[in-house]
Amino acid sequence: MNNNNAIKQSGAYLEIVSFHLGDQEFCIDIMAIREIRGWAPVTPMPHTPPYVLGLINLRGAVIPVIDMACRLGMKMTEPSERSAIIVTDIAGKLVGLLVEQVSDMMTIKSEDLQPPPEIIPEAQRAFCRGIVALEKTMVCFLNLDTVIADELTQVA
Repeated sequence: MNNNNAIKQSGAYLEIVSFHLGDQEFCIDIMAIREIRGWAPVTPMPHTPPYVLGLINLRGAVIPVIDMACRLGMKMTEPSERSAIIVTDIAGKLVGLLVEQVSDMMTIKSEDLQPPPEIIPEAQRAFCRGIVALEKTMVCFLNLDTVIADELTQVA
């Protein structure tokens, strides 16, 4: 039995969904995703950080929507017909993530996930679970618990 566990851990697979923000690609664990929907206008809320765009009504549940590019220190996303809201379930709370475009769903080996480089400042490194090196690009695997930690405590 222990051998199976060891094999499972070293040969574990992660299913990820990748998306574009600016000219960079990021990904998140598919297990955190409740659904992916097209862009819809949000209801702004006063006194929220600039990256909190507002709220949407998801079949009766009011959920905050975060501009992921802005949250990661990039230029705000201009919503277009390609934009998507990735509805995530983090610690039992729903949060929508505005992304420019969902690009791919893929399965990677857990050993293909490399730690973020030490040169990245610690605060930013906390956002990154690791780097996935693909044939043509490097994809930052986001740590959603850290990225939306503020919202989880405020919405609670």
